[in-house]
Amino acid sequence: MTFWDEYKSKLITPQQAAQKVKSGDLVGYGHFGLFPAEFDIALGQRAGEENLINVTIDCAASVRFPQVVKNDPEMKTFTYYSNHFSGIDRRLGDKNRASYVPTQYHDLQKIRGEVVQPFLKKNIMCILASPMDSHGNFNFGIAASDTYATLKNADLIIVEVNAKNPYCMGGAMECINIKDVDYIIESDEPIFTMPPAGEPTDIEKRIAAHIMPMIPDRACLQLGIGGVPNTIGALIAKSDLKDLGINTEMFCDAMVEMYEAGKITNKYKTRDVGRSTFTFCFGNQKTHEFLHNNPQVAAYDCDYTNNPKYIALEDNVISINNIIEVDLLSQVCSESNGIRQISGTGGSLDFHIGAWESKGGKGIIAFNSTYTDKEGKLHSNVKPFLTQGAVVTVPRTLVHWLVTEHGAVNMKGRSVWGMADGVISIAHPDFRDELIKSAREMKIWSPTNRIPF
Repeated sequence: MTFWDEYKSKLITPQQAAQKVKSGDLVGYGHFGLFPAEFDIALGQRAGEENLINVTIDCAASVRFPQVVKNDPEMKTFTYYSNHFSGIDRRLGDKNRASYVPTQYHDLQKIRGEVVQPFLKKNIMCILASPMDSHGNFNFGIAASDTYATLKNADLIIVEVNAKNPYCMGGAMECINIKDVDYIIESDEPIFTMPPAGEPTDIEKRIAAHIMPMIPDRACLQLGIGGVPNTIGALIAKSDLKDLGINTEMFCDAMVEMYEAGKITNKYKTRDVGRSTFTFCFGNQKTHEFLHNNPQVAAYDCDYTNNPKYIALEDNVISINNIIEVDLLSQVCSESNGIRQISGTGGSLDFHIGAWESKGGKGIIAFNSTYTDKEGKLHSNVKPFLTQGAVVTVPRTLVHWLVTEHGAVNMKGRSVWGMADGVISIAHPDFRDELIKSAREMKIWSPTNRIPF
């Protein structure tokens, strides 16, 4: 039997695929852009069936509104979990329709691959993938992530083929062969692309201006999600920096801009010399086209890209990630607003640790010093204590560099007094006196600390 004969023998409709789900099943959806749209639509149509109950859906950073949730408002059939909240997941969480699964990103490979928790073993796994190649392989495209490890331990594997998914070369664990696939469905649904990036704000430019001098030639970069990392990428493209490398979890639009400007060569990396490594992409159509069949980039599983012990093998790792708030004890929250889940731990802690362990590396946490509420009132993102219920994403013992539009401060080796002083020094001037008062009340401000201003 040829690969194409086998393909035809396994080809079914989305409705037939959805019928494979039975009560009590744990069903895995592909993470990020591998969300299986046709399968979700068909499975959602089964909501309310009398003989279908207690079906759990596991996903991460949903890029489409899940029909299994929309069609089941009373949760009679489906429950929905997300390993990293997207904007859609956040809306579902606000309505108590989705629950977050806390994890460090690189841990997922081990959790799934070794089935650390037996209850996490998928009965059915359905992912979006690129069309089968001449060797019978389905490429995962824009989310290698922990996909292979999860598929390896699933009872039944369904691949939703979509030609719009770019073919991202490996790397490792970036594809699955047809011999390991149980069923195939086909889709022509649009896949997720990022909207065009807006112009950077004045604050983002000021933050970036503090970070740019911290990046040396031959640095190995990781850029997180948000305006500041994108602004940094745009500034790098226009800078005199040269021979940069990329080892990141997310491949973003700014990296294409850096490639086009000749800034990325990957010549001086320890691993994957000459190639940028990533595990998923949130990018626009141009970025997808750049990744498609491009040997300059390599898609790997999330342990390879995100494990701190591997990140630290590179010299001059510069990790730049955004956060929500920090307190006077230097505890960093990047994932929740109080108890409200905003995103997730993701890979920010992975890279912050890995960058610190890297020779010449810097873990940079960048954020606006303030935010404005709906009534137009200004609030500080530097607080005496984290908002009640907020999650500590980076503990104070691991915080390296903190950067706002008001400056950059290295937190390593500081006393509790010194940490409070450092954090206040980059807070908005309008809030510094109040923060100093709080620090005194908390007994973390000594008579020898700087004079208030």
